[in-house]
Amino acid sequence: MPNSQPIFTRIADVQWSTSNVITSNNTNDLTSGTIYQVFSADTTNGGYVQKIRFKPSVVSANTATVARIWINNGGSTTGSSNNILFDEVSLASTTLSSTSSLPVYELPLNFALPPSYRLFVTLGATVIGGYQVTVIGGKY
Repeated sequence: MPNSQPIFTRIADVQWSTSNVITSNNTNDLTSGTIYQVFSADTTNGGYVQKIRFKPSVVSANTATVARIWINNGGSTTGSSNNILFDEVSLASTTLSSTSSLPVYELPLNFALPPSYRLFVTLGATVIGGYQVTVIGGKY
């Protein structure tokens, strides 16, 4: 019999890249190049990811690029069967300003991740200032 009760996360979980996402990676399977881990599900119960946010750094302007979001099954990223390209989002060029805010790009995710699964981000082109990438979710 299927579970008819909603499942709620037990605690909020906000994770982000430990450095600005700057360097491009043009591999089509995540097996090499610069990759940025932005979320790791709980190793016992898994996790839920609500959305991912890309905020341009206020350090320097950026050229236009594309951000790619990858799901990894907890295995080595060098094995192509462990990774899947989930989605992409175009990021427009940015110019620093002391009078206007920079745009934020949000991509809704709204799915559960099994235990030890991870999310990675890559960029299609190298940018100067980079992006601060944040994932909003929860732990089961």
